Amino acid sequence: MEASSYSSSKGFTVIVVMACLVAVGLAGNFYENMDITFGNEHTKILNGGQDLLLSLDRYSGSGFQSKHEYLFGRFDMQLKLVPGNSAGTVTTFYLSSQGVGHDEIDFEFLGNSSGNPYTIHTIVFAQGKGDKEMQLRLWFDPTTAFHTYTIIWNSQRIIFLIDNIPIRVFNNYEASGVPYPKNQPMRVYASLWNADEWATQGRRVKTDWTKAPFTASYRKFNVDANIVGPDQNSATSSSNNQAWSTQGLDAAGQNRIRWVQSKHMIYNYCNDNTRFPGGLPTECKRLKFM
Repeated sequence: MEASSYSSSKGFTVIVVMACLVAVGLAGNFYENMDITFGNEHTKILNGGQDLLLSLDRYSGSGFQSKHEYLFGRFDMQLKLVPGNSAGTVTTFYLSSQGVGHDEIDFEFLGNSSGNPYTIHTIVFAQGKGDKEMQLRLWFDPTTAFHTYTIIWNSQRIIFLIDNIPIRVFNNYEASGVPYPKNQPMRVYASLWNADEWATQGRRVKTDWTKAPFTASYRKFNVDANIVGPDQNSATSSSNNQAWSTQGLDAAGQNRIRWVQSKHMIYNYCNDNTRFPGGLPTECKRLKFM
């Protein structure tokens, strides 16, 4: 995104869900399904629309968004992150609605100095309220090959996955007074931008512009979701598989997420008593995975 995840100023507020939800499956072509949002000269679409490169220099970053809005679905993107000294850079893949009181579901990849691991930063905003961050370090080098990053968003839960391994679940606890993103349609977004005021080791490591341009690669995005449109003609149904609409974690998934969080998690807001001196958020007291 163009500014820190902690910012909520993103334009107009989406107030009303449009009249029609149509299940669609969209795969692959950046020309057909995405719009460049900023840094057009820092963006390259290759291979007939199958691949997209975002770049960053001291003058500008770059980003894109989906042409359509969605209300629930499965969203996959393959990424290869900025190699070498990526300190200060942030590469993103996320969903967001617009305006004050917005909803947002984020993958953010915080760069680091050469030889040090990336930090994977996940966050959920609901009705403009964030403060729900988790961070981990990957068990592979995300700069040498493409890996698949997935957001599953349904009415019961949000699941973050990497190469189909769940790394985080955020459940719907509206019954306990916890806001949950379920009414505002969201677009798919991605960006590469400079955030050395906070991103790397608490702003201690700044961007080395002699290494610019920094480049991140995107490919093989796939959307299997409910598209939001004004009428029945807004999209055609090309997917009858909506396993994501009730997806949770089976026993194998629970074992995998326990492994990820026990071995690779470096920050969990549900363990941050200093940040919440009045008591941890309500959802932190509930079951973690199901």
